[in-house]
Amino acid sequence: MAANFWTSSHCKQLLDPEDVELVPAADRERGITPEEFRLVKIHMSFHIWRLAQQVKVRQRVIATAVTYFRRVYTRKSMSEYDPRLVAPTCLYLASKVEESTVQARLLVFYIKKMCGSDDKYRFEIKDILEMEMKLLEALDYYLVVFHPYRPLLQLLQDAGITDLTQFA
Repeated sequence: MAANFWTSSHCKQLLDPEDVELVPAADRERGITPEEFRLVKIHMSFHIWRLAQQVKVRQRVIATAVTYFRRVYTRKSMSEYDPRLVAPTCLYLASKVEESTVQARLLVFYIKKMCGSDDKYRFEIKDILEMEMKLLEALDYYLVVFHPYRPLLQLLQDAGITDLTQFA
């Protein structure tokens, strides 16, 4: 990974904000508005965060999972890839990439625990493993995510503001 964001491959993959918020044609045909599209992404990002709290992964894994989730839906539609399955699969993939592996069966257990009797969230281990391959293809096997945590901590140290380090 590059030490400087501006020279990293992540920077080269950036999209304009208008491109990120575009609703794919398949979703537009189903009547999904840009506002609904944005709200689903926010809701499912929160779902990733709640699930991550259950399985006890680091903040970096959560940030990577949310980034993968948002990247997938710049290329694929929600009618093509169910966000309820994509979200935990992004967390599973991010945990592997960030070397903090969470077992798929643990994710399935906590999804069932969190969502109770809601059949829309009933997934098996094989569903997550199959979706992982689809996500890798949707992401074009591009898994590099540059997080600003380390440069931010360095900036705080250089500025002599060490009391904000925990919040950063």
